[in-house]
Amino acid sequence: LIVGEMGDPVQLKDEGNKHFQAGDIDKAIECYTNAIKVCQDKKVLAVIYRNRSACYLKKENYANAVSDATKAIDEDAKDVKAMYRRCQALEKLGKLDMAFKDVQRCATLEPKNKTFLETLRRLGAEIQAKLKTTFSTDSRVQNMFDILLDEEMDKERTEKAANNLIVLSREDAGAEKIFQSNGVALLLKLIETGKPEMILAAVRTLSGLCTGHKARAMAVVNLVGVDKICSIMALDNEEIALATCNLFQCINDSLTGADMRDYGKEASLVLDASKDLRTILLALLEMIGNKKVSGHGRDQALNLLSKNVPRKDMKEKDHSKTLFTIDHGLKKILKVCGQVPELPDQLPLTENTQLIASVLLNKLYDDLKCDPERTNFKDVCNEYIKSKIDPQNMDKTLHAINAISGLLQGPFDVGNSLVGQQGIMEMMVALCGSEREVDQMVAVEALIHASTKMSRASFFITNGVSLLKDIYKKTKNEKIKIRALVGLCKLGSAGGDDYSLRQFAEGSTEKLAKQCRKWLCNPQIDSKTRKWAVEGLAYLTNDADVKDDFVEDELALKAMFELAKSKDKTIIYAVACALVNCTNSYDKKEIIPEMVQLAKFSKQHVPEQHPKDKKDFIEKRVKRLLKAGVTSALAVMVKADSSILTDQTKDLLARVFLALTEDPKDRGTIVAQGGGKALIPLALEGMESGKVKASYALAKIAAATNPEIAFPGERVYEVVRPLVNLLHTDREGAQNYEALRGLTNLAGYSEKLRVKIIKEKALAEIENHMFEENERIRLAATECMCNLVTCKEVQARYLEDGNDKLKLLVLLCGEDDDKLQIAAAGALAMITAAEKKLCSKMTQVTVQWLEILQRLCLHDNPKVQHRGLVIVYNMLNSDDNELAKKLIESELLEILSVIGKAEDNPKRQEPIDVARTCLIRAMDLGLIKPFTGPS
Repeated sequence: LIVGEMGDPVQLKDEGNKHFQAGDIDKAIECYTNAIKVCQDKKVLAVIYRNRSACYLKKENYANAVSDATKAIDEDAKDVKAMYRRCQALEKLGKLDMAFKDVQRCATLEPKNKTFLETLRRLGAEIQAKLKTTFSTDSRVQNMFDILLDEEMDKERTEKAANNLIVLSREDAGAEKIFQSNGVALLLKLIETGKPEMILAAVRTLSGLCTGHKARAMAVVNLVGVDKICSIMALDNEEIALATCNLFQCINDSLTGADMRDYGKEASLVLDASKDLRTILLALLEMIGNKKVSGHGRDQALNLLSKNVPRKDMKEKDHSKTLFTIDHGLKKILKVCGQVPELPDQLPLTENTQLIASVLLNKLYDDLKCDPERTNFKDVCNEYIKSKIDPQNMDKTLHAINAISGLLQGPFDVGNSLVGQQGIMEMMVALCGSEREVDQMVAVEALIHASTKMSRASFFITNGVSLLKDIYKKTKNEKIKIRALVGLCKLGSAGGDDYSLRQFAEGSTEKLAKQCRKWLCNPQIDSKTRKWAVEGLAYLTNDADVKDDFVEDELALKAMFELAKSKDKTIIYAVACALVNCTNSYDKKEIIPEMVQLAKFSKQHVPEQHPKDKKDFIEKRVKRLLKAGVTSALAVMVKADSSILTDQTKDLLARVFLALTEDPKDRGTIVAQGGGKALIPLALEGMESGKVKASYALAKIAAATNPEIAFPGERVYEVVRPLVNLLHTDREGAQNYEALRGLTNLAGYSEKLRVKIIKEKALAEIENHMFEENERIRLAATECMCNLVTCKEVQARYLEDGNDKLKLLVLLCGEDDDKLQIAAAGALAMITAAEKKLCSKMTQVTVQWLEILQRLCLHDNPKVQHRGLVIVYNMLNSDDNELAKKLIESELLEILSVIGKAEDNPKRQEPIDVARTCLIRAMDLGLIKPFTGPS
């Protein structure tokens, strides 16, 4: 009985066969599929699968044809029909070798079948031909290697081959080809040539092989060897060190599972990567303290550790890599911090190495979870410092003091607790009085770093000031003079921008600043020392008189920008601080008048604002900075190494950018000097506060400039996300407004940009803002929507039932603001042209629709009127005859007649033309009799 209800499989199969004979393939598939559902007999089932396979072949659905034929063959291995069908489908899918095997088996079972023999011969020939071409890709790879390894080859051909190889390795198929044609061994040969450009090409190609492919990455690690990769990174060549650092990163990402590919059965063969990762970590730690490693190599080893050891997210439980690094490498990192380049026999460093090491120390310390772990960290540091202090050996002691400086720039608490221990401070005092300038320099720098946190600096304010003043007066050496001065500046700026809290007597800050500017502009002084002059200004510019003098001194500004662009990136933070001070873009404490009265009454201290910190002074300073070329300096600073460009520094740079974009007139200048591009990375990564400020500055630029010029090439798509992030209701209204204007501008440029805006889930936010009380925001949101309605997805949202989207658009057309009406009516005109259904829906969402439409058509602004008339035309054109009739029976007919009969008038020609077209359409629909217009 049940079978009868469901249908008999044999009956369904026969029915399917009839449909197949009649050429109705879809019906046949339906019958066979139903038969499969109810069939219990395996033999019959095999036949049904074979038949359905034939249907899929006809429909050119080859994957399904293969799968059904395989099910038939599984039941009966000698089913020649099924096997030949599978052969045909496999050939179409390009799997010639598998198809060949099937037809070979068919021919063995039926040796006299002409079709089989013919197919066998044809496939055999095709496979031969294909092998030749595949071989030629392999030979292309081989050919590139031949060119590269040929000593005699001319430079141009070599460069081209190297580039081709790198490009090929970036696509999976190409990478596999290189890998299969003994590529790794050949790449090693390239490295052995010792020529920098060959080494670079080889390393970049290896990166391609390892990217996103766990199995290949492990093979490369084992074929090349971690030591070999480290020795390449250790070369004294910045470009090679960077490329090798990138190779290590690709390997790391592939081995830690950033590679999301499905390896199916091979997965079990992919070895456990933890051993390799451990080897790499140990090798990098080994590099840090190794004399044979160049400064660039050391920088990149430290960078890799910074990026991959501490947890990316504190919610992750596992921080074993950090503990391992502290156990096996903390002393090595301290060794780098302690190097004194002026002494003989030090590790090779770049200008940036010691700061990168300090940043790494900080990240490791921050990654610890509990007090015992932190105590252990401090103990290791303490032991290391103690082991280096030797009154008999000044150089060793200097190393200890410098290592403390490194800690003070990293995990300040650890450094601070070391300074507080007996003997260290005395040591610094003794060094300050030493005859050797290097002793004085190291000691003064340590003093400066120790007085960073003002709340903790009371100890130094009492002891340090007199010490530093003493050195400043006595020393003849400019290098030490500058450093002593910076120490004084740091201690002197304890009051922040509070005008009445001054460490030193009135006027002395300006004197100190003048001296700093003089040193900054003096090319005879080495750049490391001039950098300290910027450090001094970073503190002194808390004072408004100092800021004002500084921005007037164009030479000093330009000297600071040149330093910011130099290879020495350790200066970035100081430059950023000075610029934040000059543009007053720090967080300001609000001064509430009542509180001031209260404070005066209770004889408390009252913070005061300096007259030169008022708005017009700030604006003038911004203009001076732009004129001196601040934007291009910022653009270079943003590109610095990730470990030096800390989140805190990014936040400062974002503040400066935001202050610079304040005046719309300056935005063109900022774009011309590369400011648009530079803001993107600041808006995408870092602290939330910094990202919001950078996004806000981006929005201001995106709203006021041509996006293709401001963000050339693919970069323009990266701007969308930061702008969408500013749309949230918890952001300030001004930020919502600029973001909407920026998105409106982008949406006006290309369909691809509109799609990107929708993909970033901006629509709901934009719609929310269309309901906004604030008129400017409501207008900006409506204009933005007007530019987006050409997208199918937006139209679909207006077609959905049960929301107020269309109603809102119609009601906004009835508002009093011309601009808002232009935007809303423009959106309505485009959307009703694209979706005829919306014409009738429009009449159901509000009873006021006709009145609003008439007001648009009678509007004295031709732009509003034109859009209203286009909506009327769309409604007449919407195939809804009842609606068309209703329109013509209303007062709209009179309105159309009056406008249409008017004389031609260039100022109002668009509305006149559309009104005439509407009348012609009404005649076509037979709703009005032809009328005689003006001849």
